Amino acid sequence: MTDTQQAIHVLIVEDDPEICALLQRYLQRLGYVVSTALNRAGIEAVQTRQPIDLTLLDLMLPEEDGRTLCKYLRQTSATRIIMVSALNDIHDRVSGLDLGADDYVSKPFDLEELAARIRAVLRRPHPEAAPPEIQSVLHYRFDNWLFEPAKRALYGKTGIRVALTGSETDLLLTFCQNIRHVFNRTELLARIHNDEKNVDPRAIDLLISRLRRKLSHEGRQLELIRTIRGGGYIFDPDDRN
Repeated sequence: MTDTQQAIHVLIVEDDPEICALLQRYLQRLGYVVSTALNRAGIEAVQTRQPIDLTLLDLMLPEEDGRTLCKYLRQTSATRIIMVSALNDIHDRVSGLDLGADDYVSKPFDLEELAARIRAVLRRPHPEAAPPEIQSVLHYRFDNWLFEPAKRALYGKTGIRVALTGSETDLLLTFCQNIRHVFNRTELLARIHNDEKNVDPRAIDLLISRLRRKLSHEGRQLELIRTIRGGGYIFDPDDRN
């Protein structure tokens, strides 16, 4: 247990009392400060007491579902969000990540794996404390898009904001800093997941697909990110033919 870990505040939003109690005991043993909530009112009560560093958000809740609460948290806080759900369909996972969740964990889950995912998400730069390389370049412009890494946001030519997850922000920032450079899956995963082990290299394909969809124009997925034969990707906003 470290002083840094003790200062980290984790909120568990879960309606199953057994799972909630299990997670609370486990995370407290790891040294985290833990709060719990059942609904939006409970979340608001926690927010008034202490900033939330990370939220474990159940998808299936009796009042408002996790998707709605994820939107609310994204609008009212800078908390990282890990969705926790018994729904393991790929469409549910993509939907949760598209709403702004930083990760998605399926029930039943292994506690040690969940702890590793929490550590991985917490290592990502906090939106309110962007690292020097992000602070030095406040935004990037390409193909009618404005990308603001510190805000984890894309703005189209109409000004509508497209929210990005932490992984999507890291990926797009890597591409913007290395235009026309070919990356293979392993290189991209190393930049996004740092030293996390046992990460499936194919996970980058799903992340690329999500980012391409968010960079689409009126449903047309322009080739800003091109696939290179042999498992590579290149970001070239100046060559989309």
